[in-house]
Amino acid sequence: MEKKLFHWGASTSAFQVEGGYGEGGKGVATTDVRNIPVGIADSKVASDQYHHLKEDIALMKELGITLYRFSFNWTRIMGEGYEENQAGIEFYNQLIDLCLENGITPFPTLYHFEMPQKFVEDFAGWQSRTCVDMFVKYAETCFRYFGDRVKYWGTINEQLIASAASDLNGNHEANSDQKMKKMYQMSYHMSLAEKKTIELFRKTVENGMIGPVCSMQVVYPESPSPANILAARNAQDFLQNCFLDMSVFGRYPTSYSNYLKNKGWYPETKEEDAELLKNNRPDFIGINYYCSTCIRALDEGEDTSKLPPFYRNELFTLGDNPYLTKTEWMEFGIDPEGLYIGMRDIYERYELPMVVAENGLAYSDKLDGEKVFDPYRIDYLEQHINQCERLIEEGYPVFGYCPWSLLDLVSSHQGFKKRYGLIYVDRTDEDVKECRRIPKESYFWYKERIQSSK
Repeated sequence: MEKKLFHWGASTSAFQVEGGYGEGGKGVATTDVRNIPVGIADSKVASDQYHHLKEDIALMKELGITLYRFSFNWTRIMGEGYEENQAGIEFYNQLIDLCLENGITPFPTLYHFEMPQKFVEDFAGWQSRTCVDMFVKYAETCFRYFGDRVKYWGTINEQLIASAASDLNGNHEANSDQKMKKMYQMSYHMSLAEKKTIELFRKTVENGMIGPVCSMQVVYPESPSPANILAARNAQDFLQNCFLDMSVFGRYPTSYSNYLKNKGWYPETKEEDAELLKNNRPDFIGINYYCSTCIRALDEGEDTSKLPPFYRNELFTLGDNPYLTKTEWMEFGIDPEGLYIGMRDIYERYELPMVVAENGLAYSDKLDGEKVFDPYRIDYLEQHINQCERLIEEGYPVFGYCPWSLLDLVSSHQGFKKRYGLIYVDRTDEDVKECRRIPKESYFWYKERIQSSK
């Protein structure tokens, strides 16, 4: 790979890795109160990075990474949401300084699924434009305290999920039609908050780069029938292009806008929003990719009520791709070439540099003595890194690769049964133990892969 511009990294997110619930002035987040099935770990301890920070950064240095993609916990920096929390700010100052001292570039994301629960209670969270102002206030705090040392910034992680997952944003509307309308309104407010944040960033952080982190959707039609091809294109607009078009161009795709207007779901806007949305373009696009998606046209009368909200329309539904290998946790199948296909398409549409912010394989890893053998993860990462090299060789501007995740962390609804880490965290859903860190075989492989690229 191109050596001067390329960062080898690794990723985590605050609510999935930090723990430290109620410590150091941290407020209550939506991720702290969501309904978790009995017997599944929540985020209150997670991987306990709050108490293992120095050890984790030492392991990063030993690994040889030069980029740590993490997230700020909104409620650690702003408490319940309204006032700065100095203890939380000092925690991230320590994290950032330790990274820099060890040759690691910090790459935080401002919003990775968690937000102050108090906002949901006070004004329905992202349903209100007040949340836009609160997000900009929070971003300003981060830029003021950390912008002198932090030059890579993510805005919103996977807006698709952030706007659709009720337990992350508090949209518990019982009426299904109204719930969808609120979902699209929340998404619009997130986009507005992102644009105001970019505008502020330009004024306050010198020589910095900022951009969204998208859940990249590589969409294949289940068959070459025109109905399935159209369904796949509609899915691309609803699952990806609506977010990135707004981030980069300041507008939605026409087909997406028409559908929302016809359903009565188009968000309420203000006239002055248009210029703000258009004029504040990001510097790069973060890419989260695990697998591709297969889409087909909806059959007449087909029930989609059990699908995620973003699939609940008449334009498309999930199909099946028989050409990919599926595993317990990777039910859509493993598709390394999809990374190449998707990133190529994103560059041709938006012409912005890209960084792989998340890419990884979930598996129920087991500790064998003091070792974890995970050749399946090595194979997955190798194949996807090869696609990054292919993109760079063809001239596409990819400036980094970050496996998800640096260490095992709590998955949204599967706790510690579903593991992605290069480093094993010795705990179970029921027994926290000491959260001991044990590098897996993939950790040592990745270390050699980084060294061989120099």
